[in-house]
This record gives sequence, structure tokens and C-alpha cells, in this order.
Amino acid sequence: MPDLDTLRTRALQAAQQAYAPYSQLRVGAALRSATGQVYTGCNVENASYTLGNCAERAAIAAAVQAEGAGFRLAAIAVTAFDRAGNALPISPCGGCRQALVEFGEDATVSFRQPDGQWLDIAAGALLPHRFSFPEH
Repeated sequence: MPDLDTLRTRALQAAQQAYAPYSQLRVGAALRSATGQVYTGCNVENASYTLGNCAERAAIAAAVQAEGAGFRLAAIAVTAFDRAGNALPISPCGGCRQALVEFGEDATVSFRQPDGQWLDIAAGALLPHRFSFPEH
């Protein structure tokens, strides 16, 4: 089963494919599903900013496409680079945090810190007061 180092490498590769002509911020994500499969995604910007897509949600979409509604997230690594290719300490945005929790509250989320080290944290810890439908 792919480990976090493998996911980090695949996230770095995915970031190189990003379409980011406006922000110049290239983001890549690589996730491991509960079945052990790896899916990647990169950010795709649009001149109408709200139509863009984050790397994390692109990877989740690829996983759901491949595995169906039963997809469960085990781990994901996210990395970001500026226009000069410098690694940036960026965590998943709020919308991505909500999406990560939807598919795996206990999934490991790995992203860089300002000192260049990687932080590994449970998805649920990133969004402790997330939105959820009330039980009926």
C-alpha cells in the first residue's frame, strides 16, 4: 500500500500539471483510497475565478469516478509552489477540508509547514465544526 512519502512525491508531480495562469500558484494532491489505490489532482483555474477547481477536490473526483459512491479516503498529501517553483506552506482550503471529511474523517492529511517539514493530521481535526445534515 502506498505510504505518505509516495503520496507526497505523486502530489509534487501533479502540481507540475496545474493550470494556474492567474495566481501562478500550482497545487497538487495525491490520495490513497481505503482500497489502496492512488488518485491525483491539480488545481485548474479559470478567468471567472469561482469556476476554478482545487487539487484536493480534483483527486477526490477522480477517486469517486473510479471507485463509485463507496469511495473512502485513507490519506492525502497536498503540496503547493509559487511561480518560481518554491514550495509553499499551504493547507487545504475550507471547501476542501469539508470534502476531505465527507470521505474520511480519520484520513491522514499531509501538507508542508513554514519550516519545510510535513504535518500529518486527521481530516476531522482540520475542520472540527464541519457542516453536516441533521439526523432524521
